[in-house]
Amino acid sequence: MESHKVLSHADWIEARKALLAKEKDFTRARDALSKARRDLPWEKVEADYVFDGPDGKLSLAELFDGRGQLIVYHFMYGPGWAEGCKSCSFLADHFNPAVIHLNHRDVSMVAVSRAPLDEFAPFKQRMGWTFPWVSSFDNDFNRDFHVSFTEEELAGGTVHYNYTDQGFPMTEAPGLSVFVKDAAGDIFHTYSSYGRGLDMFITAYHFLDVVPRGRATRATCPTAWNGSASTTPMTNRTLAESGYYNTTQPSGGGPLPGWRVPQSGQMRAS
Repeated sequence: MESHKVLSHADWIEARKALLAKEKDFTRARDALSKARRDLPWEKVEADYVFDGPDGKLSLAELFDGRGQLIVYHFMYGPGWAEGCKSCSFLADHFNPAVIHLNHRDVSMVAVSRAPLDEFAPFKQRMGWTFPWVSSFDNDFNRDFHVSFTEEELAGGTVHYNYTDQGFPMTEAPGLSVFVKDAAGDIFHTYSSYGRGLDMFITAYHFLDVVPRGRATRATCPTAWNGSASTTPMTNRTLAESGYYNTTQPSGGGPLPGWRVPQSGQMRAS
């Protein structure tokens, strides 16, 4: 174990109380931010998006599945990719347990990717996921919400992502968008988040943030990196960014504990 400051119990209690005061300030600030997020003005969705689902075509309204609110996770899976984005996959491992609780609170949740449905359906089965996942291959949904880019945009060095023009390394990007449907059936876009804004949807990170080695970067937790991973220079990258997937039982059962590293060349996204 690496060296770390050690105190007597009485001194530790004082240090903990000082941190508790900061945690309470953070909780109040987070509550205020959450209210500001809910109070954000809406914009009406005018486009008639049609998605490909396992049982046929679905409109954006049908993705609500009879509920009044909808969360869409923009899952990075582009046409022709052999597997989904590893960071999106890490995040998606948290969806199944949450969906039932969201549904009971008038919220539906669905993942959307630009790849055709038949390309990512086997990957979904392999990962043991049951949350809804549809394709936007035949519409402009990904483009309109700034999570898919053209090769020409990439070559030009600038795409519009996370509310700013910036460089980006690939044609697909992660994000999360929220919609609400009123009694008349009109749909409104209420919120979208990208980049590090997605951290708050990763439950594992909240647990990792309270342990001494944090999110298991190479620097803080070298034992989390096996030989395959250590060949890639990712000194400050987390497990979610390092190419790890959960493994599933051959019979198609749920995820097994542990991780595997995709073989070199398997991933086209990072």
